[in-house]
Amino acid sequence: MIIGVVKEPDKEDRVSLLSDEVKKLTTQDIQVWVEKGAGEKAFCLDDAYKKAGAILKTRKELLINADILISIHRIELPKDLKSKVLIGIYQPLYDVSQIENLAIDGHVVFSMDMLPRTTRAQSMDVLSSQSNVAGYGAFILAASNYPRYVPMLMTAAGSIKPATLLVLGAGVAGLQAIATGHRLGAVVQAFDTRPAVKEEVESLGAKFIEVEGAQDASKAKGYAVEQTEAFKEKQKAKIASCIQKADIVITTAQIFGSKAPILVTKEMIETMEPGSVIVDLAASTGGNTALTKDATKIITPTNQVTIIGDSNIPSKFPYDSSKLYGRNITNFLKLITTDKGDLNLDFSDELVSGTCITKDGKIVNERVSKLLEVTV
Repeated sequence: MIIGVVKEPDKEDRVSLLSDEVKKLTTQDIQVWVEKGAGEKAFCLDDAYKKAGAILKTRKELLINADILISIHRIELPKDLKSKVLIGIYQPLYDVSQIENLAIDGHVVFSMDMLPRTTRAQSMDVLSSQSNVAGYGAFILAASNYPRYVPMLMTAAGSIKPATLLVLGAGVAGLQAIATGHRLGAVVQAFDTRPAVKEEVESLGAKFIEVEGAQDASKAKGYAVEQTEAFKEKQKAKIASCIQKADIVITTAQIFGSKAPILVTKEMIETMEPGSVIVDLAASTGGNTALTKDATKIITPTNQVTIIGDSNIPSKFPYDSSKLYGRNITNFLKLITTDKGDLNLDFSDELVSGTCITKDGKIVNERVSKLLEVTV
């Protein structure tokens, strides 16, 4: 069996497997072909792959001959390509038509963002591993754009007060942003619609902002859920009172398969002090602020608040992000390969079936199928 590692698009610095993970696979009688230059931006050069036992190939050779193609982003495939097993983050709930095309062409697609979030799946959870990096990077990015000092500073010339950090959404990314901000000396507050995360937030040194009456989000796989209008009004008032005192705001709230909720209105932003910074990690699904644009930094003309929409912060830390992603992938590969390195797709395994989006020429994920019916 041949596993192919493709080079990611130009704006992506990560790679799906580093040489360390390749070495583990080659010891299992699996051939690993790596597209030339695939790991350069992640500081894993072609020589490192060769030493790990990989074979360097052109993209054309790889697409034609590999049995499994591994990537982070969706791969553009020629129409006449024979059936492949594709593993990556295909975001099927946001790109149904492309998924339908892959099904029609006979490819078996495993989308890692659809992996069931169970205890057994934790070692394969790419969303969690990359969100950890995103939360850390979001605060580093915010601090580098903040024109003031983050921690308290006491000098002979006087004291400088610490920055106030407000984190909206205490999932994996939010908790990492809280922890990083606290370690670097910020005064941290956090909001989440799930009261259950209060203990985690406070254990990291932050104050938890509570709003009563939230819908139960215990089955939402770590995402936010749609709330009632009455709760939204209370939430809006609470966030508005906190945001005008915040120097740095990091927003992370996403509703799985839907547009991100607007938590920060234009009017709220206008109450912030000049020089304040917002980093919106939900930018790829519309953003949590009314002014967010993905992959864009905006400075408001009225009060010079910087709003950074960035849904791909893990790419700014390509080596460690790639290392974590690669470990997730190799753990998943153990589910679909034998000890002798042969492909073994056991769809009775809930993790295999839950992650599979297309097979046998059809979309087999129920939620994606329903979305396709709506768009037809």
